[in-house]
Amino acid sequence: MRAILLFFIIAFSVNTWAQKIPESSYIMVLGVAQDGGYPHMGCQKTCCKMAWKDEKLRRSVVSLALVDPKTKKWWLFEATPDIKAQLQDFRTKTHEAYPYLPEGLFITHAHIGHYTGLMEFGREVMATHNLKVYVLPKFKAFLTQNGPWSQLVTLQNINLLELKANDPIDVAENKITAFTVPHRDEYSETAGFKIETPTKKYLFIPDIDKWSKWDKSIIDEVKKVDIAMLDATFYSNAELGNRPISEVPHPLVTETETLFSKEDRNIKNKVFFIHFNHTNPLLWDPIMQKQMLKNGFNLAKQDQVFY
Repeated sequence: MRAILLFFIIAFSVNTWAQKIPESSYIMVLGVAQDGGYPHMGCQKTCCKMAWKDEKLRRSVVSLALVDPKTKKWWLFEATPDIKAQLQDFRTKTHEAYPYLPEGLFITHAHIGHYTGLMEFGREVMATHNLKVYVLPKFKAFLTQNGPWSQLVTLQNINLLELKANDPIDVAENKITAFTVPHRDEYSETAGFKIETPTKKYLFIPDIDKWSKWDKSIIDEVKKVDIAMLDATFYSNAELGNRPISEVPHPLVTETETLFSKEDRNIKNKVFFIHFNHTNPLLWDPIMQKQMLKNGFNLAKQDQVFY
């Protein structure tokens, strides 16, 4: 009953938040899918056929907005291939109360679903001027030294601001802390973010190899926050079929569930799974979704608002 009640409260806030404008900073979910989005390019399986036929089922690549009603500023987390639609979606959902462009962007790492939307800020499209982009050191070097991203820097379309791991920075009345997590770091390190508003604390880890490889306890970190949006790329080992899942390691949802199995329900309720691969049934199977809620966990929803 408690899980059902929590789900109702969350759903209610999502549907009615526009009528009750938050007074304090809040988070809006702009995308929940893995780098390829949903439906996935080339996929003609049952999981994607539904979404090819029904646009209402489609989901954008994982992204968040941190919104500050007092300063009328907002910050974007991740520059996805869907960034054009996501910026317009944010503008529509907030009734054009904020600038079209965010005050700044925070990006986790150099995998295509998380940073390639930066191309939209170049002279071929928006030709922005010194748009703030916050990244960790290795990522900053990659963007500075490699085209076409280096052109964005040279032409001052973007202004790269270097983050220090575990060193919080202030954005209006909020604090953002980047930290590193183990992942396939071909071109950059991989960040997670802790977002602290005056009323809530959030954890955002869309990509990590395995919780056991991290030098922190995910259970302890979840206990420190109110909402934890965690990597849910794959539900099981059997999803890919055409290639070994070891090539793209992520903590299976079932593994995360097992880790939290002995925790109280109020701790499990803090977990909102996000970054779903198109093969993950939690993205499109209502029976699996209901079972997850029954188990005490939550699923991040596109356009969901936390405040």
